[in-house]
Amino acid sequence: MKRPAVFLLLVSLVNAQCSNYGDQNGSACLCPTGFGGSTCASPGCSGDIFQGANRALAPQQNVSDASCACEAGWGGTGCNVCSSSLACQKAYSASGSAPSDSQTITGSQSGQNATLTCNSAARVYAASQMSCEVNNPTLQVLFPGPSNLNIIRTLQPQLSPLPNTTSLATAGTVFAQLFYAGVEQFYCLANSCTQDLTGGNTNWECQNLKCTCIPKTTFCGGGVSDITGAINGLGGSLAIECNNATTCAFKQSTLQSLFGSEGLSLNGCSFGECVAQNVIDTAGGSNSTDTGGGGTQLSGGVIGGLAAVGALVLLAIVTLVFGLIGQHSARRAKLNVADGSVALEWSRVSYVVAGPGGRSRFGSRGKGADDDKVVLDAVSGRVAPGQMMAILGPSGAGKTTLVEILAGKAKSGTTTGRVEFRSASGNAEAPRIGFVPQQDVLPPMLTVYEALLFGARLRLPESVSDAEKRERVEGIMQKLGIEPLRNVRIGWGGDVGGGKTRGISGGEMRRVTIGLELIASPDVLILDEPTSGLDSVSASRVAKVLHAIAHDPENPIPVIASIHQPSSQLYQIFDSILVMSHGRALYSGAGGFTPAEYFAREAPGVAPPYPQGYNVADYLLEVASDPPVALFQLQSGKAESDGLTTPDNASAEKREISSQTVSEKTTPTAGRSKSKYASTFLTQLEYLCGREWKILRRDKTLFFTHVVISSLLGVFCGGLYFQTGISIAGFQSRVGCLFFLGALIAFSSLSALYNVVEIRPLFLRERSSSYYSPTAWLLSRLLFDVIPLRIIPTIIVSTITYWMAGLAHDAAHYFKFLFILVLYTLAMTLFNFLLGTFFHNGGIAILLSALSALYQMTFAGFFVHLNSIPPVLRWLQWLCPLKYCLEALAVNEVGSGLMIQDTLSGVPVNVSASLIMNLLFGFGSNNYYRDVLVLFAFIAGFGVGVIGIVWLRVRERR
Repeated sequence: MKRPAVFLLLVSLVNAQCSNYGDQNGSACLCPTGFGGSTCASPGCSGDIFQGANRALAPQQNVSDASCACEAGWGGTGCNVCSSSLACQKAYSASGSAPSDSQTITGSQSGQNATLTCNSAARVYAASQMSCEVNNPTLQVLFPGPSNLNIIRTLQPQLSPLPNTTSLATAGTVFAQLFYAGVEQFYCLANSCTQDLTGGNTNWECQNLKCTCIPKTTFCGGGVSDITGAINGLGGSLAIECNNATTCAFKQSTLQSLFGSEGLSLNGCSFGECVAQNVIDTAGGSNSTDTGGGGTQLSGGVIGGLAAVGALVLLAIVTLVFGLIGQHSARRAKLNVADGSVALEWSRVSYVVAGPGGRSRFGSRGKGADDDKVVLDAVSGRVAPGQMMAILGPSGAGKTTLVEILAGKAKSGTTTGRVEFRSASGNAEAPRIGFVPQQDVLPPMLTVYEALLFGARLRLPESVSDAEKRERVEGIMQKLGIEPLRNVRIGWGGDVGGGKTRGISGGEMRRVTIGLELIASPDVLILDEPTSGLDSVSASRVAKVLHAIAHDPENPIPVIASIHQPSSQLYQIFDSILVMSHGRALYSGAGGFTPAEYFAREAPGVAPPYPQGYNVADYLLEVASDPPVALFQLQSGKAESDGLTTPDNASAEKREISSQTVSEKTTPTAGRSKSKYASTFLTQLEYLCGREWKILRRDKTLFFTHVVISSLLGVFCGGLYFQTGISIAGFQSRVGCLFFLGALIAFSSLSALYNVVEIRPLFLRERSSSYYSPTAWLLSRLLFDVIPLRIIPTIIVSTITYWMAGLAHDAAHYFKFLFILVLYTLAMTLFNFLLGTFFHNGGIAILLSALSALYQMTFAGFFVHLNSIPPVLRWLQWLCPLKYCLEALAVNEVGSGLMIQDTLSGVPVNVSASLIMNLLFGFGSNNYYRDVLVLFAFIAGFGVGVIGIVWLRVRERR
């Protein structure tokens, strides 16, 4: 069992004695062309390659010896390259292998009268010898003597005049040896080679390269520098590219990292191949891999990128098609018109906010339950169609909390009780509730008419035509008395066609806000302090509008409004009054003087007497500011005796509020129809994009400021790094220029965060009223914020800087440069969107964004070498988008063939920029497409995070 292993070991030891990758032939070595001796370590000299083992060998293995003078017709290092057809014919005849005229010429001897010619072109037909000078400045610094590289390229050995003598035995093989001062230093072998004749050049692509450095030679331990490790480490693929003149390139990944993308440059090359003339005459696709008409194949990264883009385009088309189908179907649907008035009743509604002890994660009362704050305590009431109710009470009485609960707004505390919506017509659908908050949140750049039309288009069903929606807007504007303001912008900016003015007043804003709720034809209208902050005249106008809405003869709508301190005239407008104090109801019933009479009749001596001629509202607030306990007991007993029952001829939409927090979604939200949104997604996106376009077009200063600043920064950066040189310091400046652009994008994207924080209140209001879905809003922001305000300025500043700094001057590298910066811009914009949506406090979001930019600058690889970072912190670089951006930009720059030409201590240096890049910054020269994929991953991650947070977290909570 051990004999085969021993035998293989002996064979391997014998093979190891054959130098220059010679093959073992019994006890001797079968040497490659141009070498001889018992171990193939001796190069031939003088003579010709047809002599094979009989050829004279170089003394002391030095082909520059005087005795190695080449014969006529032969040249190159070692005299292996033919230079004339006569030399080939003469050598072939002298070999004794040439057939006589009477013999049949077949196989490798085929030809016209056995006539050989010397092919001195770079193209190979059978097996070709080439000899070149190696003139690399960096290599000459270490080894100042002459260096020559001999290469044997074998394509089809059977077509060579003497197979195994004038050619290697294996097809598609390359054998190379480098001579320094006439002495061989190392030799290499590669196989699986193909020849490509694209564009008139001759290119060889080979695999399985291996090289061996000859010990004790000048390169390999016998001189000042020992590069044995580098030579023996050469492997992988090999490319030999020749321009069919005298210049070639010996390309391998390690050599390219040392000497640039062109690898080891070869000059003064001579080619020689003795081959039968008919082989050249009949040469076709069988003896070479000629792809001259087929073009080059796309790389895997390009194919993957095109596939991803194609998938996204296909997804967009499919989404658009389905959106159009859904939109068409919705517009043709039959409109269900709800008829009949709705009454609102609420019974024993309570609301408690957890104290410092809070609640456990399962909702049970914790240690701090005794500190819970009771905001509402068993409040009951009712309002019928055609009535207008005012909720009065001092600050802290619970007015706002009550109207928010009645409107179905999400609350952070615990709510209990029951709310019923009674429809006299028997309609069992969920009622539509219009809610007007205290503060008016409106789009400032739109006119009054545009804002109302936007609401009508999104809140009315698709089946309602646009003409009907416009007509409804006109009617509401007339009802609210704001028709003269139709073309006035809500905020600053004035008339659309005129100069800038202050916009509309506070009272007018309040009426616009009310109009946005009336657009959707609500069954109940609830307002939170609609007159606060308004003067008496404006407050009276708003109140009269609400009174007209409640008493509309055709469509009366119950109106509930919390009022802080109404005037006497304003108080008399309300039909019913609910007086609250400390979260409890003191009175609920008819308005006018009835409350004063009620207190005088039911609680004589308990409530203070009503002074004749005194404002009843002021009197009620005075009573509610410090009421006796008996008044609470009086109202509780009255509510229990009255009861809250539903008549038999009316249907009721009940909303039971259990002892759960609203955030747990156990309380159904009122005001929602069967479909959450009245319009389809495509319609939402259409009108959102229309609004964004109007805002961008009218607020031109925002866009032009971005463009002007990016232009100025581009000129500044381009002037700072103007026409950067190719020295080591110049290359560092190039990377510094790229780093400057990345850092500029990281900090300038802060404006995206500010825009999100600024528009957040409007989004919350419109989302709570079911204008549109968060996805449609995000997509519109992406189209009209990211593209004009982020990507276009990035392209401007990058383009100006790119050409002024003198970076790679070709279109391919320029567009790859732009591609990386656009990806990084998207990543940073989405990251700031993420911060702006996650944190309610804009200051915290801006602080974190600035700190993250500093973190990215630290771990990007410019200020500190990535490999020198302590291991405990090194992992942080993988979470740094700027690192991948800067690495991809640097790799793209050095990938253009950038060579560093400099002098260190008087020694000239001519090396590839990729080597300097790796030494100075630790970037990988093959990491461009990896970095692209990682940036895409950051974009996808941040995008999913933004969508998730907007859907789950960015919602109205009160």
